[in-house]
Amino acid sequence: MNYSKFFKQRYFSHGVALLLLLLLLALGAVPGYLTGRWQWQQPLPVTNLKQLRQIRQTGLTLPDWQTIEQAQQQIGEHKWSSQLLQKQGANTQAVLLLLPQNGPKNQPQVEWTDVNSWGRLRWGQWNLAQNRSVEFTLKQPQKNALTTETKVKASFFRAATREQTFAVLQWYAWRNGGDSSPLQWLLADQVAQLHKQRAAWVAVSILMPMEPLGQIETVWAEVKSIGETVQDTLIADFL
Repeated sequence: MNYSKFFKQRYFSHGVALLLLLLLLALGAVPGYLTGRWQWQQPLPVTNLKQLRQIRQTGLTLPDWQTIEQAQQQIGEHKWSSQLLQKQGANTQAVLLLLPQNGPKNQPQVEWTDVNSWGRLRWGQWNLAQNRSVEFTLKQPQKNALTTETKVKASFFRAATREQTFAVLQWYAWRNGGDSSPLQWLLADQVAQLHKQRAAWVAVSILMPMEPLGQIETVWAEVKSIGETVQDTLIADFL
């Protein structure tokens, strides 16, 4: 693998996103400067906050998956929804961790660091390997017989504990997309606010047991499937 090329491409994409964000902030700041009402001091309301907060209490109801147990789990400074799922008609299980936006000023920040710390605390160790970026696309039919595509870019890696090895998929979900980077959500939210809307978000972390110290590619199809189901359910019922 050409690591030099990889890092150049990565930093270039982050640089483009940062420049776009600065441009959007500048465009949004002009009306605020003229009226004396700064948008980051008085952000637009998140109209579906009540539904989002309910996620902590109930988790998600996913097609083809049964919830074995669900509870609120303290992870870092926040309470997440923690669900143990069992695929219907199969032995496949998964842990689904969800942290919904909790207020109009609430932004994604250190959720993945919190999950890593929680993993080490719960299982004694949390050794990461094979970390890579993955993408999946949802195609959603519309009333006008057209379809819209929602693209999600997530982090996919292996986490080995003393008891179990997991394939982990993580991203921030919003209505029109998803990404593992908080910067990408901020960019999406700024675009939404230019249209007097908000990009409400939910942090998603899926842990699927796999062969000890195995290759994550062997379970990618299964993990991708549940990831698509989670994103689709969040859009339909909460976002």
